[in-house]
Amino acid sequence: MTAGAQLSFEFDHRPAMGQQDFLIAPCNEDAVAWIDAWPDWPASAVCIYGPPACGKTHLANVWRTRSNALALAAEDLTGRTPAELLGEAAACVVDGAEAADERALLHLFNLLAERRGHLLLTAGQPPARWNVGLQDLRSRLLAAPAAAIGAPDEGLIGAVLIKMFADRQIQVPHDVVIYLVMRIERSFDCVRRVVDLLDRAALSAHRSLTVPLAREVLRAHGMD
Repeated sequence: MTAGAQLSFEFDHRPAMGQQDFLIAPCNEDAVAWIDAWPDWPASAVCIYGPPACGKTHLANVWRTRSNALALAAEDLTGRTPAELLGEAAACVVDGAEAADERALLHLFNLLAERRGHLLLTAGQPPARWNVGLQDLRSRLLAAPAAAIGAPDEGLIGAVLIKMFADRQIQVPHDVVIYLVMRIERSFDCVRRVVDLLDRAALSAHRSLTVPLAREVLRAHGMD
């Protein structure tokens, strides 16, 4: 059996925002399970962590849409009180939470707990590996369930390629998908870039999506 024949590109998916879908695969199913478990979390906070461009923010957006949560970046916590930031909100996402000011994050934890609300943290590492000096904050972080999102595997990258081309009303040939999967970086950001480059190249040259065109585009951008 060839390498291409071994790859499966069929995954469950769920709506996120606009035309985007979040594809569920073994590398992210634990994190998805925690999103699905809301609002019946055993603690007021959950952390989702993983490498850049693995889908943390996308999955957080799925939860934010469901929970009507406020979206914050770590730097947003500096200079304003949690009450000022939250307003009347009882749910919040903090992206890149390991870089947040410790006291500000602790106060946010406490205010949401008072409101019987929920906090979703995204980070590159699990909270147990964060350099946290405040013991009160550390204890709250360690009490929060944490779920990893791994780097996407070949099957997921192929499924995302097909989905992103379909969003542009393009049916990509299977041999092109296999060619790309075996060569591009395994990140969603890279997939988005490749899809855009190939779409533009095919339109400008009035060519169909083929392996030779994919080879030319990848080589032209130092990606092959």
